[in-house]
Amino acid sequence: MYVTALAWLITGAVILGLFAFDLLFHVRSPHEPTFKESALWSGIYLGLALGFGVVVMWVWGGSYAGEYYAGFVTEWALSVDNLFVFTIIMGSFAVPRAHQQKVLLIGILMALGMRGIFIALGAAAINAYSWVFYLFALFLVYTAVSMLRGGGHEREVEQQRENRIVSIVRRFLPTTECYDGAKMVTKVDGKRVVTPMLLALIAIGFIDILFALDSIPAIYGLTSEPYIVFTANAFALMGLRQLYFLIGGLLDRLVYLSYGLSVILAFIGVKLLLHALHENTLPFVNGGEHIAVPEIPTALSLAVIAGVLVITTVASLLRTRHLERQQATENSNAG
Repeated sequence: MYVTALAWLITGAVILGLFAFDLLFHVRSPHEPTFKESALWSGIYLGLALGFGVVVMWVWGGSYAGEYYAGFVTEWALSVDNLFVFTIIMGSFAVPRAHQQKVLLIGILMALGMRGIFIALGAAAINAYSWVFYLFALFLVYTAVSMLRGGGHEREVEQQRENRIVSIVRRFLPTTECYDGAKMVTKVDGKRVVTPMLLALIAIGFIDILFALDSIPAIYGLTSEPYIVFTANAFALMGLRQLYFLIGGLLDRLVYLSYGLSVILAFIGVKLLLHALHENTLPFVNGGEHIAVPEIPTALSLAVIAGVLVITTVASLLRTRHLERQQATENSNAG
Protein backbone atom coordinates (compact mmCIF):
# COMPACT_ATOMS: atom_id res chain seq x y z
CA MET A 1 0.00 0.00 0.00
CA TYR A 2 1.65 3.21 -1.17
CA VAL A 3 0.45 6.38 0.57
CA THR A 4 1.89 9.66 -0.65
CA ALA A 5 2.99 12.44 1.67
CA LEU A 6 0.16 14.56 0.25
CA ALA A 7 -2.40 11.92 1.21
CA TRP A 8 -1.01 11.86 4.76
CA LEU A 9 -1.17 15.66 4.95
CA ILE A 10 -4.74 15.82 3.62
CA THR A 11 -5.89 13.06 5.98
CA GLY A 12 -4.26 14.74 8.98
CA ALA A 13 -5.74 18.12 8.03
CA VAL A 14 -9.25 16.67 7.69
CA ILE A 15 -9.04 14.88 11.03
CA LEU A 16 -7.68 17.94 12.84
CA GLY A 17 -10.32 20.07 11.10
CA LEU A 18 -13.09 17.83 12.44
CA PHE A 19 -11.68 18.09 15.95
CA ALA A 20 -11.41 21.88 15.57
CA PHE A 21 -15.04 21.98 14.43
CA ASP A 22 -16.03 20.05 17.55
CA LEU A 23 -14.04 22.40 19.75
CA LEU A 24 -15.45 25.60 18.22
CA PHE A 25 -19.09 24.65 17.71
CA HIS A 26 -19.85 22.03 20.35
CA VAL A 27 -17.48 22.43 23.29
CA ARG A 28 -16.96 26.20 23.24
CA SER A 29 -20.36 26.78 24.82
CA PRO A 30 -20.51 24.49 27.88
CA HIS A 31 -23.66 22.34 27.87
CA GLU A 32 -24.81 18.79 28.38
CA PRO A 33 -25.71 17.29 24.96
CA THR A 34 -29.25 16.02 24.57
CA PHE A 35 -29.94 12.48 23.41
CA LYS A 36 -31.02 13.81 20.03
CA GLU A 37 -27.83 15.83 19.58
CA SER A 38 -25.63 12.90 20.65
CA ALA A 39 -27.46 10.47 18.37
CA LEU A 40 -27.23 12.84 15.40
CA TRP A 41 -23.50 13.46 15.69
CA SER A 42 -22.73 9.85 16.56
CA GLY A 43 -24.48 8.89 13.32
CA ILE A 44 -22.55 11.54 11.37
CA TYR A 45 -19.16 10.40 12.65
CA LEU A 46 -20.05 6.75 12.09
CA GLY A 47 -21.06 7.64 8.54
CA LEU A 48 -17.74 9.44 8.01
CA ALA A 49 -15.84 6.41 9.30
CA LEU A 50 -17.73 4.01 7.03
CA GLY A 51 -17.43 6.41 4.11
CA PHE A 52 -13.67 6.58 4.55
CA GLY A 53 -13.57 2.83 4.09
CA VAL A 54 -15.17 3.35 0.68
CA VAL A 55 -12.41 5.85 -0.15
CA VAL A 56 -9.79 3.26 0.85
CA MET A 57 -11.51 0.70 -1.38
CA TRP A 58 -11.61 3.12 -4.31
CA VAL A 59 -7.97 4.23 -4.03
CA TRP A 60 -6.15 1.16 -2.72
CA GLY A 61 -8.50 -1.79 -3.24
CA GLY A 62 -10.95 -4.02 -1.39
CA SER A 63 -8.38 -5.96 0.64
CA TYR A 64 -7.11 -2.80 2.32
CA ALA A 65 -10.68 -1.61 2.87
CA GLY A 66 -11.38 -4.89 4.66
CA GLU A 67 -8.36 -4.34 6.88
CA TYR A 68 -9.55 -0.81 7.65
CA TYR A 69 -13.07 -1.94 8.58
CA ALA A 70 -11.74 -4.78 10.77
CA GLY A 71 -9.37 -2.35 12.48
CA PHE A 72 -12.05 0.30 12.94
CA VAL A 73 -14.56 -2.12 14.48
CA THR A 74 -11.90 -3.47 16.86
CA GLU A 75 -10.72 -0.01 17.91
CA TRP A 76 -14.30 1.19 18.27
CA ALA A 77 -15.13 -1.74 20.56
CA LEU A 78 -12.03 -1.09 22.67
CA SER A 79 -12.98 2.61 22.80
CA VAL A 80 -16.43 1.74 24.15
CA ASP A 81 -14.72 -0.23 26.90
CA ASN A 82 -12.65 2.89 27.63
CA LEU A 83 -15.85 4.79 28.33
CA PHE A 84 -16.36 2.80 31.52
CA VAL A 85 -13.13 4.18 32.96
CA PHE A 86 -13.90 7.68 31.68
CA THR A 87 -17.22 7.50 33.54
CA ILE A 88 -15.40 6.51 36.73
CA ILE A 89 -12.92 9.39 36.34
CA MET A 90 -15.69 11.92 35.69
CA GLY A 91 -17.51 10.70 38.78
CA SER A 92 -14.46 10.60 41.05
CA PHE A 93 -13.61 14.22 40.18
CA ALA A 94 -17.26 15.31 40.12
CA VAL A 95 -16.76 16.99 36.74
CA PRO A 96 -19.91 19.06 35.96
CA ARG A 97 -21.88 17.55 33.08
CA ALA A 98 -21.71 20.83 31.18
CA HIS A 99 -17.90 20.67 31.12
CA GLN A 100 -17.46 16.96 30.50
CA GLN A 101 -17.46 17.51 26.73
CA LYS A 102 -14.32 19.64 26.99
CA VAL A 103 -12.53 17.11 29.18
CA LEU A 104 -13.43 14.30 26.80
CA LEU A 105 -12.42 16.16 23.65
CA ILE A 106 -9.04 17.23 25.02
CA GLY A 107 -8.53 13.72 26.40
CA ILE A 108 -9.34 12.22 22.99
CA LEU A 109 -6.88 14.58 21.28
CA MET A 110 -4.23 13.49 23.79
CA ALA A 111 -5.08 9.86 23.07
CA LEU A 112 -4.75 10.39 19.33
CA GLY A 113 -1.36 12.04 19.77
CA MET A 114 -0.11 9.25 22.02
CA ARG A 115 -1.38 6.56 19.67
CA GLY A 116 0.31 8.32 16.77
CA ILE A 117 3.62 7.91 18.61
CA PHE A 118 2.92 4.25 19.38
CA ILE A 119 1.87 3.63 15.77
CA ALA A 120 5.13 5.10 14.47
CA LEU A 121 7.19 3.08 16.97
CA GLY A 122 5.25 -0.08 16.13
CA ALA A 123 5.74 0.40 12.38
CA ALA A 124 9.47 1.01 12.83
CA ALA A 125 9.83 -2.07 15.04
CA ILE A 126 7.92 -4.29 12.60
CA ASN A 127 9.96 -3.09 9.63
CA ALA A 128 13.23 -3.68 11.47
CA TYR A 129 12.40 -6.88 13.34
CA SER A 130 9.76 -9.33 12.11
CA TRP A 131 9.94 -11.20 15.44
CA VAL A 132 8.07 -8.27 17.03
CA PHE A 133 4.90 -10.05 15.89
CA TYR A 134 5.68 -12.77 18.44
CA LEU A 135 5.79 -10.17 21.20
CA PHE A 136 2.54 -8.57 20.05
CA ALA A 137 0.86 -11.98 19.89
CA LEU A 138 1.99 -13.01 23.38
CA PHE A 139 1.01 -9.62 24.82
CA LEU A 140 -2.50 -9.80 23.34
CA VAL A 141 -3.07 -13.35 24.58
CA TYR A 142 -1.80 -12.33 28.02
CA THR A 143 -4.12 -9.29 28.02
CA ALA A 144 -7.05 -11.46 26.92
CA VAL A 145 -6.44 -13.97 29.73
CA SER A 146 -6.10 -11.13 32.26
CA MET A 147 -9.40 -9.61 31.13
CA LEU A 148 -11.10 -12.99 31.25
CA ARG A 149 -9.82 -13.78 34.74
CA GLY A 150 -10.54 -10.27 35.96
CA GLY A 151 -14.16 -10.38 34.80
CA GLY A 152 -14.14 -6.63 34.20
CA HIS A 153 -12.22 -5.80 37.39
CA GLU A 154 -9.29 -4.52 35.30
CA ARG A 155 -11.20 -1.21 35.22
CA GLU A 156 -10.84 -1.02 39.01
CA VAL A 157 -7.08 -1.63 38.64
CA GLU A 158 -6.86 1.16 36.07
CA GLN A 159 -8.73 3.49 38.42
CA GLN A 160 -6.26 2.66 41.21
CA ARG A 161 -3.35 3.50 38.89
CA GLU A 162 -5.03 6.76 37.92
CA ASN A 163 -5.52 7.64 41.59
CA ARG A 164 -1.81 7.04 42.26
CA ILE A 165 -0.81 9.34 39.40
CA VAL A 166 -3.13 12.08 40.65
CA SER A 167 -1.75 11.67 44.18
CA ILE A 168 1.77 12.22 42.83
CA VAL A 169 0.62 15.36 41.00
CA ARG A 170 -0.98 16.71 44.17
CA ARG A 171 2.33 16.33 46.02
CA PHE A 172 4.08 18.74 43.69
CA LEU A 173 1.30 21.12 42.63
CA PRO A 174 -1.08 23.15 44.81
CA THR A 175 -4.65 22.05 44.12
CA THR A 176 -8.18 23.02 45.01
CA GLU A 177 -11.31 20.91 45.29
CA CYS A 178 -13.45 23.66 43.76
CA TYR A 179 -14.16 24.25 40.08
CA ASP A 180 -13.85 27.63 38.42
CA GLY A 181 -15.92 27.08 35.30
CA ALA A 182 -13.80 25.23 32.74
CA LYS A 183 -10.52 26.72 33.99
CA MET A 184 -7.68 24.31 34.71
CA VAL A 185 -5.73 26.79 36.81
CA THR A 186 -7.30 29.44 39.04
CA LYS A 187 -6.39 31.72 41.91
CA VAL A 188 -7.30 31.08 45.56
CA ASP A 189 -6.24 33.70 48.09
CA GLY A 190 -3.94 35.22 45.47
CA LYS A 191 -2.16 31.91 44.75
CA ARG A 192 -2.38 29.93 41.53
CA VAL A 193 -3.78 26.47 42.11
CA VAL A 194 -4.76 23.52 39.89
CA THR A 195 -8.48 22.75 39.61
CA PRO A 196 -10.00 19.25 39.47
CA MET A 197 -10.52 19.87 35.72
CA LEU A 198 -6.78 19.56 35.07
CA LEU A 199 -6.49 16.56 37.41
CA ALA A 200 -9.24 14.79 35.48
CA LEU A 201 -7.39 15.48 32.22
CA ILE A 202 -4.14 14.12 33.67
CA ALA A 203 -5.95 10.98 34.80
CA ILE A 204 -7.56 10.48 31.39
CA GLY A 205 -4.23 11.09 29.65
CA PHE A 206 -2.52 8.45 31.78
CA ILE A 207 -5.28 5.93 31.18
CA ASP A 208 -5.06 6.64 27.44
CA ILE A 209 -1.45 5.44 27.49
CA LEU A 210 -2.53 2.14 29.04
CA PHE A 211 -5.33 1.74 26.50
CA ALA A 212 -2.90 2.37 23.63
CA LEU A 213 -0.76 -0.54 24.83
CA ASP A 214 -3.71 -2.84 24.10
CA SER A 215 -5.18 -1.22 21.00
CA ILE A 216 -2.05 -0.71 18.88
CA PRO A 217 -0.81 -4.34 18.99
CA ALA A 218 -4.41 -5.46 18.37
CA ILE A 219 -4.82 -3.49 15.16
CA TYR A 220 -1.32 -4.41 13.94
CA GLY A 221 -2.64 -7.96 14.11
CA LEU A 222 -5.19 -7.02 11.45
CA THR A 223 -3.06 -4.82 9.18
CA SER A 224 0.60 -3.89 8.85
CA GLU A 225 -0.17 -0.57 7.15
CA PRO A 226 0.52 2.46 9.44
CA TYR A 227 -1.93 4.59 7.41
CA ILE A 228 -4.80 2.18 8.07
CA VAL A 229 -3.76 1.81 11.73
CA PHE A 230 -3.79 5.59 12.21
CA THR A 231 -7.05 6.32 10.38
CA ALA A 232 -8.90 3.44 12.05
CA ASN A 233 -7.80 4.77 15.45
CA ALA A 234 -8.64 8.36 14.52
CA PHE A 235 -12.17 7.59 13.32
CA ALA A 236 -12.83 5.29 16.29
CA LEU A 237 -11.79 8.06 18.71
CA MET A 238 -13.51 10.85 16.80
CA GLY A 239 -17.05 9.87 17.71
CA LEU A 240 -16.19 8.82 21.25
CA ARG A 241 -17.35 12.08 22.85
CA GLN A 242 -20.83 11.85 21.35
CA LEU A 243 -20.98 8.13 22.13
CA TYR A 244 -20.19 8.85 25.78
CA PHE A 245 -23.39 10.89 26.18
CA LEU A 246 -25.45 8.66 23.86
CA ILE A 247 -24.90 5.36 25.63
CA GLY A 248 -23.93 6.63 29.06
CA GLY A 249 -26.93 4.91 30.61
CA LEU A 250 -26.32 1.78 28.57
CA LEU A 251 -22.74 1.19 29.71
CA ASP A 252 -23.73 -0.57 32.92
CA ARG A 253 -25.84 -2.97 30.87
CA LEU A 254 -22.89 -4.22 28.80
CA VAL A 255 -21.91 -6.70 31.50
CA TYR A 256 -20.25 -9.14 29.11
CA LEU A 257 -18.31 -6.62 27.02
CA SER A 258 -14.97 -7.33 28.71
CA TYR A 259 -15.44 -11.05 28.00
CA GLY A 260 -16.17 -10.36 24.34
CA LEU A 261 -13.11 -8.12 24.07
CA SER A 262 -10.95 -10.82 25.66
CA VAL A 263 -12.12 -13.27 22.98
CA ILE A 264 -11.35 -10.73 20.24
CA LEU A 265 -7.89 -9.96 21.60
CA ALA A 266 -7.10 -13.68 21.96
CA PHE A 267 -8.28 -14.30 18.39
CA ILE A 268 -6.08 -11.48 17.05
CA GLY A 269 -3.21 -12.80 19.16
CA VAL A 270 -3.52 -16.21 17.50
CA LYS A 271 -3.74 -14.51 14.10
CA LEU A 272 -0.53 -12.61 14.87
CA LEU A 273 1.21 -15.77 16.06
CA LEU A 274 0.35 -17.56 12.81
CA HIS A 275 1.64 -14.58 10.84
CA ALA A 276 4.83 -14.52 12.93
CA LEU A 277 5.42 -18.21 12.21
CA HIS A 278 4.77 -17.62 8.52
CA GLU A 279 7.34 -14.78 8.47
CA ASN A 280 9.67 -16.44 10.97
CA THR A 281 13.33 -15.39 11.03
CA LEU A 282 14.27 -16.50 14.55
CA PRO A 283 17.17 -18.95 14.32
CA PHE A 284 15.93 -21.15 17.19
CA VAL A 285 12.49 -21.62 15.55
CA ASN A 286 12.61 -24.02 12.57
CA GLY A 287 16.20 -23.02 11.95
CA GLY A 288 15.19 -19.45 11.06
CA GLU A 289 13.09 -20.63 8.12
CA HIS A 290 9.50 -19.65 7.39
CA ILE A 291 6.87 -22.10 8.61
CA ALA A 292 4.06 -23.02 6.23
CA VAL A 293 1.06 -22.38 8.48
CA PRO A 294 -2.40 -21.20 7.37
CA GLU A 295 -3.07 -17.51 7.90
CA ILE A 296 -6.45 -16.08 8.88
CA PRO A 297 -7.89 -13.91 6.06
CA THR A 298 -9.15 -10.40 6.79
CA ALA A 299 -12.74 -11.28 5.82
CA LEU A 300 -12.83 -14.02 8.47
CA SER A 301 -11.29 -11.67 11.04
CA LEU A 302 -13.98 -9.06 10.38
CA ALA A 303 -16.73 -11.69 10.63
CA VAL A 304 -15.39 -13.05 13.93
CA ILE A 305 -14.96 -9.59 15.48
CA ALA A 306 -18.42 -8.41 14.43
CA GLY A 307 -20.02 -11.70 15.47
CA VAL A 308 -18.43 -11.65 18.95
CA LEU A 309 -19.55 -8.04 19.51
CA VAL A 310 -23.14 -8.78 18.43
CA ILE A 311 -23.35 -11.89 20.63
CA THR A 312 -21.77 -10.07 23.57
CA THR A 313 -24.15 -7.10 23.29
CA VAL A 314 -27.29 -9.22 22.93
CA ALA A 315 -26.26 -11.52 25.79
CA SER A 316 -25.50 -8.50 28.02
CA LEU A 317 -28.87 -6.87 27.36
CA LEU A 318 -30.74 -10.13 27.93
CA ARG A 319 -28.85 -10.73 31.15
CA THR A 320 -29.50 -7.26 32.57
CA ARG A 321 -33.17 -7.46 31.57
CA HIS A 322 -33.46 -10.78 33.38
CA LEU A 323 -31.81 -9.33 36.49
CA GLU A 324 -34.11 -6.30 36.42
CA ARG A 325 -37.20 -8.52 36.20
CA GLN A 326 -35.87 -10.71 38.99
CA GLN A 327 -35.24 -7.64 41.16
CA ALA A 328 -38.72 -6.29 40.40
CA THR A 329 -40.27 -9.62 41.37
CA GLU A 330 -38.34 -9.75 44.64
CA ASN A 331 -39.34 -6.18 45.49
CA SER A 332 -42.96 -7.01 44.69
CA ASN A 333 -42.90 -10.09 46.93
CA ALA A 334 -41.17 -8.15 49.70
CA GLY A 335 -43.86 -5.47 49.44
